[in-house]
Amino acid sequence: MSLHQFVQELESTADHIADASRADLQVLLRRAALLLRNVGGLSLDPRTDEALSGLADEMGTAKRDLVETIVSEWLVANAYLPVPRQLDEESTVEGNA
Repeated sequence: MSLHQFVQELESTADHIADASRADLQVLLRRAALLLRNVGGLSLDPRTDEALSGLADEMGTAKRDLVETIVSEWLVANAYLPVPRQLDEESTVEGNA
């Protein structure tokens, strides 16, 4: 089911809340909670998601930040983004601080 279809189902259920069973509402709310946890819009294979969550916990960072770093570094490594300029200790810098 696509996100659009799910949103339509939520809206329809809200419009007819008296007709919805407790079990149906539970399923809808659990699916909504799952989507909100993944609010970045990135749907991952459960194994990949689990591996990223474990690594993020191990590194003490948010999974979203970890994914952003991984994708950014991959884009740089494959020449889709320019290499960030880094200053070494011997570089001279002009201007005012």
